[in-house]
Amino acid sequence: MKYVVIIPDGMADYPLEALGGQTPLQAAETPNFDALARIGTVGTVRTIPEDMEAGSEIANLSILGYEPHQYFTGRGPLEAAAMGISLGERDVAFRCNLVTTDGEVLVDYAAGHISTEEAGPLIALVDGKLGGGPAHFFPGISYRHLMVWADDPVLVQTMPPHNVEGRPLVEIMPVGNREARLRQMMYDSLDILDGHDINRRRRDEGKNPANMIWPWGGGRRPDMPSFFVRFGLTGAVICAVDLIKGIGRLAGLQHVPVPGATGYIDTDYEAKGNYTVGALRDYDFVYVHIEAPDEASHLGDPEKKIAAIEQCDRFVLGRVLDQRHEFGEVSIMVLPDHYTPIGCQPAHMPDPVPFVIDRQLPGRSGFTADGFWEGAAEQTGLHVDQGHELMGLFVA
Repeated sequence: MKYVVIIPDGMADYPLEALGGQTPLQAAETPNFDALARIGTVGTVRTIPEDMEAGSEIANLSILGYEPHQYFTGRGPLEAAAMGISLGERDVAFRCNLVTTDGEVLVDYAAGHISTEEAGPLIALVDGKLGGGPAHFFPGISYRHLMVWADDPVLVQTMPPHNVEGRPLVEIMPVGNREARLRQMMYDSLDILDGHDINRRRRDEGKNPANMIWPWGGGRRPDMPSFFVRFGLTGAVICAVDLIKGIGRLAGLQHVPVPGATGYIDTDYEAKGNYTVGALRDYDFVYVHIEAPDEASHLGDPEKKIAAIEQCDRFVLGRVLDQRHEFGEVSIMVLPDHYTPIGCQPAHMPDPVPFVIDRQLPGRSGFTADGFWEGAAEQTGLHVDQGHELMGLFVA
């Protein structure tokens, strides 16, 4: 048996007045998702433990079968693993966004989704001016970068910028161990970046400048057993964001890069579907993550979210269904990692998410639905309260 898990990030949502009281998933044309629901197992799963923050890092650890309380140390070390950055025993890695601020308010958590080509020189400048000593900065993709701090500021509390967009800086700055040093670095970065030629040009083009760093999600490297040790399956991960790539690497999954995969709403869905099929030829298990529905939610655009969901159904799941005969037995599971409701703050919510598996699970038969959406999944009555247990049920 081979296995595929498809994660349309943030796909779950609440009913919207603009959609006549439907959710984007309910309103979307998803014939392939719905076909699985009619023959398989449909239910809900709590991917975010009740005492943890709703985010992709927690949810994807859960879905892959890793209990977050045991294995989650912070978002930063997961992204460090994706970037191939080796952490020392007492090093703490922070995700480091490039953000937009007017000096008083956090205006844009993603700096207008700045291009990687523009962001690279800005992070290099920050590292040249503020790096050295305990701190070092590493360039990533678009607005997503990394800061590594040597020797233990792990007790500092930071806020994910996508959860506090629009709030005054004084309310959302780091609190705790070495808070003064981190805050000063952030304000110093504003002085360094605000007048840079790249940001002047972005303003002239009507784009948000990338004029401040925002460290968050700090932690040390977790010690995780491999997915193969846990479940006896070789595996690969297909994704375009460093967070998922890092979790996959720490779990011993091979990252399969996909040309045209952007981690945004303009990603190449068809290429993701094709590379998923290709990975099935080499591995027992393929984990496919698509960021686009989440990004559409952050944009507050229901139509873009519906379009992203429909393309996940057509080009990713559809491609797997078209080619599954090539591999003998293939089992498929589809679920979002968390809720990302349009127009809601905080941006992510911890509600149990819908899942569908394309076969009847032992001891859990009869949990079908006419379609795959949030309400239909709730109505089956099947609920998995410990999210990390779902993977064991799926690959049993």
